[in-house]
Amino acid sequence: MAQPQQNLMRTLQYSSYGGGASALQHVQVPIPVPRKGEILVKVECASVNPVDWKVQSGALRPLLPPKFPHIPGTDIAGEVVAVGPEVTSFQEGDKVFSWLNLMVGGSLAEFAVAPIKSTVQKPQEISSSDACCLPVAGLTALQGIRDYAGISIDGSSQANVLIPGASGGVGIYAVQIAKLAGAHVTATCGARNMDFVRSLGADEVLDYKSKEGIELISPSGRAYDAVINCTSGISWSTFKARLKPVAKVVDLTPNVKSLATTAMQKLSFCHAQELVPFILSGKAEDLQFLAELVRDGKLRTFIDSQYPLSRAEDAWARSIDGHATGKIVVTVD
Repeated sequence: MAQPQQNLMRTLQYSSYGGGASALQHVQVPIPVPRKGEILVKVECASVNPVDWKVQSGALRPLLPPKFPHIPGTDIAGEVVAVGPEVTSFQEGDKVFSWLNLMVGGSLAEFAVAPIKSTVQKPQEISSSDACCLPVAGLTALQGIRDYAGISIDGSSQANVLIPGASGGVGIYAVQIAKLAGAHVTATCGARNMDFVRSLGADEVLDYKSKEGIELISPSGRAYDAVINCTSGISWSTFKARLKPVAKVVDLTPNVKSLATTAMQKLSFCHAQELVPFILSGKAEDLQFLAELVRDGKLRTFIDSQYPLSRAEDAWARSIDGHATGKIVVTVD
């Protein structure tokens, strides 16, 4: 691939909905300029999340992407090379990681503009590859457990928590954070990942293809106070049969059917057992909290695979395949 020209950067983009990895285009575009409340980051690593290719597929049309062509991706780690007007909290040379916001995207590139409200300093003890995995997956796990399920992350919880899809990007963090909260964790995953999920701290692990896994039956006969649903295709009736009388199912990938279920619950004032759609918030204080957990050895990142920017379409395809264990990272040299 040709080297970038002055004031241009290498990036990956797509120009229409659909097409998957084969529709991604390697191009050179002008390096963006940070505005008020923004910084320009020389990207060292970015992580790919399922929401990235779901946007490409048209799942959120016509809202996202806001325009074509679109540079996808939201999770980065790198070095600040310029700051926008009135920015005083960061300076050139700072090592940071950031969530870029789905409306903007831009992570699969040599440089990206990051909002300071969802950017934090990267502790030197954390690698860039680990840090870039935290924004979407880490925030989703943390906020899903603490804010949506209402479980305090202080070690005192005695909640029974179910985590379907525990070996994926969000699931690996959700299991660890639920255990930090003090919860009893039942998890589901593929048979090949059961020992891995146990190593994360899960108390009970089910093969999602087994009868117990399909029906979400706790081996110890527990009913669940909360479900952090990291997968799709499980019906509300299946969850409902395994819940305590008062419980929450946090739906990390809400769709039309699940949103309709939530609406019916609200209309019927039936709130004892709730299906709760999740919306991520890019809070800097939460990113900082996650960074401190990683720095202190309380939270681990597991990387499924790494690809250079020149092969970022392979990372995209790996994510679409749906069998990654942990996170998928793109490195920028």
